Amino acid sequence: MLDRRASFSPRDQGPLNRLRLALCLTTFLVWTGPAHAATVAILWPPTPSADVTQALTLLRGELLSVGLEVTISDRAGARGVGEADSVAWLEAFAARGTSAVIDSVRDDMLEAIDVWVLKTHPQRFEVTRVAVEPSAPRQPEMLALRAVEALRAGLLQIDWAARRRRYEPVAKPPMAAAPTGEVHEPTSHGERVGLEVGAVAIMSLDGLGPAVLPTVRLGWAVRPWLVMQASAAGLGSRSAVATTAGNAQVAQQYAVLGGLYRLRSAQRLWPLFGLAAGVLRTSVEGQAGWGTGGHTAERWSGLIDVSLGAGLRLYGRTYLTLAAHAQVAEPYVAVHIVDTVAATSGRPNLLLTLTVGAWL
Repeated sequence: MLDRRASFSPRDQGPLNRLRLALCLTTFLVWTGPAHAATVAILWPPTPSADVTQALTLLRGELLSVGLEVTISDRAGARGVGEADSVAWLEAFAARGTSAVIDSVRDDMLEAIDVWVLKTHPQRFEVTRVAVEPSAPRQPEMLALRAVEALRAGLLQIDWAARRRRYEPVAKPPMAAAPTGEVHEPTSHGERVGLEVGAVAIMSLDGLGPAVLPTVRLGWAVRPWLVMQASAAGLGSRSAVATTAGNAQVAQQYAVLGGLYRLRSAQRLWPLFGLAAGVLRTSVEGQAGWGTGGHTAERWSGLIDVSLGAGLRLYGRTYLTLAAHAQVAEPYVAVHIVDTVAATSGRPNLLLTLTVGAWL
């Protein structure tokens, strides 16, 4: 908040300086307008010398003569003790609407006067030190006039800065950045269609071994939290069923259409829940024993698919999903080897899907 400038000590050029300086200050105050409301605080030392008292009294008179509001404050009560308190006491004056503060450097002799002017953008006090010239005549009078000139220069600089800001174009507010871990929700048409490819591991709870199927999904984001999705899987490996009486190979393909509900879809990681319905095609190729003929059967069933999983935003429009599924088929398929039911499918089937997708 503090900005100390170099010392200021102009030469006295004759008795006309006082009149010329007063006229300049009066013209400046009439022209700028806002300076009429400026308030200047003079800190009065506890035990000032005669020269310090005369300089501060003359300074107060000069300021009042040009229409400024002047207040006198006791330095001991306002400033406190020690340099560490300087910021606090200046901030207290700024809170009261004071535009400038004037303080003598020493009490016992006339050495210099500090002129503190409050800048508004950014808000801070800048100080100009007006020093006494030992050889100059009428030192209290000359020092008071030079302090007034330093104050005028500081207020003029503030007025010019305010006028310049008045004609500057208003900057557009910055776009708010998405917090860490969040992404923008899909709002444009190009972000509503999603395509996913991946793999499905499928097995049943009743004797049907695991198989891996490629899968593809096409989604439409009706809302940020609701995606209508079509999925299909098949043409992968077959599940094996083996007994002492023979063995069988079971191939499964399915297609479903349903909805996917996404919780906190703006987050980088979001949970999901899905419900879909479709069809399941199951084909069985059996072998009753070594050297015996095989038998092939095929069955179409209605299918209900319930899923629970999570999605992860990867980069840009790409994402990864992992979900567990339970599928119930009606009618379900029973695999018979000779006269024994060796396995069933769709009563229910358990699936684990892993896909990578992108908004197109």
